[in-house]
Amino acid sequence: MKRVKKWTKRITESKHGLWLIGLASFLETIIIPIPIELVLIPYMVINRQRVWLIATVTTIGCLLGAIVGYGFGYFLFESAGRWLIETYEHQQAYENFRQLFEDHGFWAIVSIGVVPIPFQIAMITAGVAGYSFFLFLLASTIARGIRYFGLAVLVIMFGKQAQQLWEAHSRTVGLSLLALIIVGFLAFRYLPQVF
Repeated sequence: MKRVKKWTKRITESKHGLWLIGLASFLETIIIPIPIELVLIPYMVINRQRVWLIATVTTIGCLLGAIVGYGFGYFLFESAGRWLIETYEHQQAYENFRQLFEDHGFWAIVSIGVVPIPFQIAMITAGVAGYSFFLFLLASTIARGIRYFGLAVLVIMFGKQAQQLWEAHSRTVGLSLLALIIVGFLAFRYLPQVF
């Protein structure tokens, strides 16, 4: 935790903070098991006038990482993809998500991208399955956009309290967003049949 606080301080004081946030988002998406929000929220609070730009850069960093993770699954599953899953002990999560992915594809990626669960599982699974790269990128953009722009809204509304709110309620907020996505999916899928 001390390292995270040092990193946060370094980013907030650096004139290259935006680039560092993008890099941190990229790395967090692929290999670093520490949530980017620990650094992102304080950086947004200090730079409230640039909160939308920060959310955009964070989302882009994450999407670049997602592309690499998809590549691990598609091209390098037996070496790099399997190594990532085993290193972070995500074997059970991988098996669970693989079944969810087989059943729901696009919406499974969106759901795991919103809740605070390691996104590496979705990236690798989509790559292994040879899932449409365009749809994978679209689902990742929607999910991570909701997450990071949602944090921007939280910072605008609550300022310094946003960090405490996120720490106390991140799982609840993520699950609430997931519930909304599921309702939207069901409405999209079944309402046209009713009418």
